[in-house]
Amino acid sequence: MSSRAAVPVPRSRQRRVELRSDTFTLPTDEMRQAMVSAELGDDVYGEDPTVRELETTAARILGKEAGCFMPSGTMANLAAIMAHCPRGAKVIVGADSDIYRYEAGGATVCGGVIYHPIPNRSDGGLDPELILAAFPDDPGDPQFATPRLLCLENPQNHSGGKILPMAYLREVSELARRTGLAVHLDGARIFNAAVSSGTPADRIAAHADSVQFCLSKGLGAPVGSVVAGRAGFVARVRRIRKMLGGGMRQSGVLAAAGLVALRNRDRLAHDHDNARRLADGLAAIPGVEVDPRQVVMNTVFFRVPGMEHDLFITAAGERGVALAELGHGRIRAVTHHGVGPDDVDYAIEVVGSLVGSLVGSAAGSAAGSVVGSVAVSSGTTVRAADESAEVTAEGESPAAMTKPSLS
Repeated sequence: MSSRAAVPVPRSRQRRVELRSDTFTLPTDEMRQAMVSAELGDDVYGEDPTVRELETTAARILGKEAGCFMPSGTMANLAAIMAHCPRGAKVIVGADSDIYRYEAGGATVCGGVIYHPIPNRSDGGLDPELILAAFPDDPGDPQFATPRLLCLENPQNHSGGKILPMAYLREVSELARRTGLAVHLDGARIFNAAVSSGTPADRIAAHADSVQFCLSKGLGAPVGSVVAGRAGFVARVRRIRKMLGGGMRQSGVLAAAGLVALRNRDRLAHDHDNARRLADGLAAIPGVEVDPRQVVMNTVFFRVPGMEHDLFITAAGERGVALAELGHGRIRAVTHHGVGPDDVDYAIEVVGSLVGSLVGSAAGSAAGSVVGSVAVSSGTTVRAADESAEVTAEGESPAAMTKPSLS
C-alpha cells in the first residue's frame, strides 16, 4: 500500500460520500452489539466458540467441509496457494488478478511458488488454451516448473466487477481435473456475485477446490476473510496461518461481526441498485464515458476524457466525493452500506458540475485552462461512449488514492 496524504477538508462539511472502495464500510450497530456480547476463547487453541461458529457457517454456505477465519484476504489467498503448492511449483493466475497485482508477490516470497500470469479476457476469465500453454511440452523434464494450481477471481475486480458465467467455471474446472490442477477461487466478493446472478454461493464455489471471501468489503465487517475447502486442506491452511503470524487469540470479537454480515448478506442488492442509479446518472452527463449495461454489482467504472483523472479525483474529493483510479485512466466508484440514494445523487451532481465546467471552458477557449483544481488540456474534445469505474467515500486524500492496492 502506497503512502497517502492527509485528507483535504471538503468544501461542504455536511456531506462526505465515500466511493473509493467497499473496504471503507464501518460496522453496523448490530455488529457492534454482537462484538461486545460475543462468547470468547483462545482461537489458536481452537477454543473460541464464536470463531468456530463463523467457520462452520461459512463452510456450510459455500458447500465446503471446513473453513478457517483469516485476518485478511491477502493472507487467505496466500495460505491457500501455499497449502495447494509445494515449493518450486507454478500457480496460474490472471495478469489482472488481485492475487498477481495487489498481493505483494507473497506466494513467491513466502512459499517459493512461481506465478505464471496469463491475460484476462474482457469478461474476466482466462482462456483455456492459455491455461494449457502454461504446461511444459514434456512434464517429466526436470528443467521446468510444473503448474499445480489455477487461481480464478470471481467476480473479477480489474475487469470491472465481471461475474464469471457458470458454464465457464464448469469448463475450466473440468480442464483442471484433466490436467491435474487444483482450483482456488478468489471470491472476495462472491456474495455480490451470488446476489447479482441469483446463483447460490455454494453453486459458484462448487467448481473450486478452495475459496476465500472477504467479510470486510461489501459485507461490512471490520476485519477478516474465510478460506473454505476440504477438511484436510483447511488444516494445512490453519498451520500456514500460524506460520505467517495470523493466529489470533480471542478473535471471536471480530468473528461476531462476520456472523452478522453473513446473516444480512442479501442486503447487498441495495448496493447494486445504488450502483445502477449512479451509472444511469453519470451516463446522462455529456462528457462522461460509462456503460450502465456493464454494471452488474456494486462497482461503476467511468472516464472523463477531457480531464486528467488524478486532478479530477482531487477536485471531486474537495467537493466531498471520494473516488479512485483503477488503471488505464478509469475511475472506479464502489457503493456499499455507507452510501445511500441521496449520496449517489450528490455524487452525480458533483461530477456533473465538474464536467460542466470543463465543457464550458473548452468551448470558450482553445488554449489550456484550469477549472477549479482540474487541468484542462488545450484542444481537447469530450466524447461520450462506453466504459465504467469504481469509487468510494470518507477518509484519505483522493489524490493519494490514485495508485494504491484497490481490492
